[in-house]
Amino acid sequence: MSDPMRPPASPHHAQAASLRSDPSRSRAALRTAVVWEVLQDALDRRVKATGRQALDVLDTGGGSGNFAVPLARLGHRVTVVDPSPNALFALERRAAEADVADRVRGVQGDVHGLFDVVERGGHDVVLCHGVLEYVDDPAEGVRNAVAALRAEGVLSLLAAGLGGAVLARALAGHFTEARQALGDPDGRWGTGDPMPRRFTAEQLTGLVEDAGLRVGAVHGVRVFADLVPGVLVDTEPGALDALLRLEAAAAELAAFHSVATQLHVLGETPGTEEA
Repeated sequence: MSDPMRPPASPHHAQAASLRSDPSRSRAALRTAVVWEVLQDALDRRVKATGRQALDVLDTGGGSGNFAVPLARLGHRVTVVDPSPNALFALERRAAEADVADRVRGVQGDVHGLFDVVERGGHDVVLCHGVLEYVDDPAEGVRNAVAALRAEGVLSLLAAGLGGAVLARALAGHFTEARQALGDPDGRWGTGDPMPRRFTAEQLTGLVEDAGLRVGAVHGVRVFADLVPGVLVDTEPGALDALLRLEAAAAELAAFHSVATQLHVLGETPGTEEA
């Protein structure tokens, strides 16, 4: 029997295996596989560097625990900060169902008031996923996330990409909206756009560097996944695995960052050594 504290070493492969038996979850795999690969590698390096199997992870805007609960299943201690009481309730239930309630703590708050609810400099890894699009001051949000790190730590930053939205509107035939997004300071295609703000890779890496971190890696996320018909992924034999491999291969190439739906930046404190 496998140790529940130590799931398979690669969440990407674990997700792919489980999703083949559950096609309804295939979109979730395509949206998170690249981020999981990068995050897993960063966690492994931090575990090796610190000599501690359990790291302290802060997940800002972590909601119902899409990342927090799997991280806790790996044995890490995770604090989730989210402004939604409903999301935190769902997190609590999800953690209990996964038998990791003792390693997951949810507190109500946001990245701007982060140190009203968590300590400065107390975390090995900070996740800031899907947060910067909604805050009033993205630069302050990144600075606070960085201030929550220990002297040697890692920031995982995930945000909506401008190019992916432009491409999606154009392919849908909404050419005026595509051009509007391309020229809008916040990357919005119009008043009906549900996304308050989008970023380029250069903007995100600039925020990370301005906050005092060095950029360890930049990846495009959902480069192709949002453009491929779902019926093809769910019904064509081998399509999911092939698309996952394609996403992984394109994710690191700068040419594809400009058309990715999301962008992932890994920032590291200056003292953090590569393994």
